[in-house]
Amino acid sequence: MGRHRTRGRAVDPRLTEEQEAFAASVREFAREHVEPGVVERDRAGTWDWDVWRKVAGFGLAGLPIPDAYGGSGADVLTTGLALEALAYGGRDAGLNLSLGAHLTIGAMPIALHGTEEQKQRWLPRMASGETVGAFAITEPEAGSDTAGMKTRAEQHGDTWVLNGSKTFITNGELAEVVTVIARTDPDAPAGQAFTAFLVEADTPGFEVAKQLKKLGNRTSPTNELAFTDVEVHESQILGEVGTALWKVGFECFDWERTCMIASAVGGMERDLEESVRYAQEREAFGKPIGRFGAIQHKLAQMRIRLEAARLLQRQAAWMKDHGIEHQMQAAIAKAYIGEAAVASALDGVQLHGGWGYIDEFHVERSLRDAKLAAIGGGTTEIQELIISRTLLGG
Repeated sequence: MGRHRTRGRAVDPRLTEEQEAFAASVREFAREHVEPGVVERDRAGTWDWDVWRKVAGFGLAGLPIPDAYGGSGADVLTTGLALEALAYGGRDAGLNLSLGAHLTIGAMPIALHGTEEQKQRWLPRMASGETVGAFAITEPEAGSDTAGMKTRAEQHGDTWVLNGSKTFITNGELAEVVTVIARTDPDAPAGQAFTAFLVEADTPGFEVAKQLKKLGNRTSPTNELAFTDVEVHESQILGEVGTALWKVGFECFDWERTCMIASAVGGMERDLEESVRYAQEREAFGKPIGRFGAIQHKLAQMRIRLEAARLLQRQAAWMKDHGIEHQMQAAIAKAYIGEAAVASALDGVQLHGGWGYIDEFHVERSLRDAKLAAIGGGTTEIQELIISRTLLGG
């Protein structure tokens, strides 16, 4: 990843005709194949394999995976456009969560750090959607403080034995292989203490211990995973021993912040569109509520947040694609969008009044779904810490 400065290079927010057409095709696909039934899927909290197969068949499951392994080789910006368009058209934040995790922290670590054998084995299956990607780093007592992880891996000849647990794992019960971060040196500093392993779900001792019930994003399974004397061959190490935290893990977080957050932008746009329509149709005191200043103010703020969120995400993605130092921009995008998505969802609920509180309308679900954007992939507070440290040179 490049470390150039942006001096003398302006970010071009315009999309090519091909990108515009691609995003439009994803929106149309999502309206037709994803949105139908989303309210019922959310109520039941169920993952729908049929919808996933349609998404994969449309080519979205392999977007950033290199074409040599069955993917499209899409850049960060284009992959983000697809997630934004899918969220706008499909309104299924859980599906977007699972797809985003599959792409950014499931497939890309293997594409970027895997051996040729690992790539040949897993990437074509991920690109086709045959298997879903997952990444396990968070633990019950180690979330933002990743250096506090307790899951251990001890070496015995050419085998490593894993013991521990992981939680909040998106796609944990769906994946055939999970990238697991474990401590391999108890005495080394954090940057040299952790290693990534490709653990297959049918390995003895690997257990999906629990499915977690969530406030939102309910159509995506989130799990606790347990590892009891799980034996993993050294050929299943992803990257180099001791480098997982600052190489594999860092790249995962970077993809989440520059690309996966685009899903929240798509949700914000659809909420605004639905709120405008409602303000034009709903009448109070003899006129549409959109004629009242209080409603106009909310709609204006929703549009302002949307424009800022979209530009921030695309700026971070564009900079990553061009090898430009972008960690502050990625943190700013993640922090702003996470909070803006919640604020706009709250405005949407308030604007809809009583109907905004009923699950027959989409807005109450949008509020429940939006909150995750300020938590997953690094909380807003962590992003602010990154920003402040960058400013202070720490």
